[in-house]
Amino acid sequence: MTNSVLGRIHSTENFGTVDGPGVRFVVFTQGCHMRCQFCHNPDTWDLNAGKQVTADEIIEEALRFRSYWGEEGGITISGGEPLLQLDFLLEVFKKAKKLGIHTTIDSCGKPFTRRDPWFSKFNELLEYTDLILFDIKHIDREGHRELTQHINDNILDMAQYLSEIGQPVWIRHVLVPERTDYDEYLIRLGDFIKTLNNVKKVEVLPYHRMGIFKWKELGIDYPLEGIDPPTQERVKNAQELLHCADYTGYKE
Repeated sequence: MTNSVLGRIHSTENFGTVDGPGVRFVVFTQGCHMRCQFCHNPDTWDLNAGKQVTADEIIEEALRFRSYWGEEGGITISGGEPLLQLDFLLEVFKKAKKLGIHTTIDSCGKPFTRRDPWFSKFNELLEYTDLILFDIKHIDREGHRELTQHINDNILDMAQYLSEIGQPVWIRHVLVPERTDYDEYLIRLGDFIKTLNNVKKVEVLPYHRMGIFKWKELGIDYPLEGIDPPTQERVKNAQELLHCADYTGYKE
């Protein structure tokens, strides 16, 4: 008998309504290499924190809420960064698909590489993945470095690869004043998204300050101190420049 792969998670949410189609059971994995200035869950950064669970434990917990999912709902694995735990995701999603459960990954794409063994495992995982919520933090290379402490070369490569193979994605972009909320960047991002043929939905997520207390609890200086959320006018502007209305939403 083989041992089950252990995943390290931060928490779960039973009735997620903004994490993919329908009502979702959401698993927040532990661990992330990015250091996004607007992150509202910095307590998920530490790869060694959280709790260890098996895929069976996740499926068992999720099934308690299946009656609430409707036709579109299912399981979303978010983070942290879920793609740091490919073996665990693969085991969860294999079990989920045997039960006819819709599967979604919410990722920023930072772990992506076309090198093996990671790439082969990723492709196997995609066989059991219905949808990817792809968070593009910043279209500009240096702007991305300022915002997250990492460049975005491999992240944009992942977006292009998913387009090549036709993997359905929703593109998400956090609108941050003084960081991403400039027409120049939004136009460039909109043009990039237009080159992809697998995008089912584009969402603008307004920056918010609800996670500041976590930074303070962890003793970390909050880098966006004094920056307010974007106005409704700027959100609408971003939606227009990213051509959100051109995408009809995810369909099975």
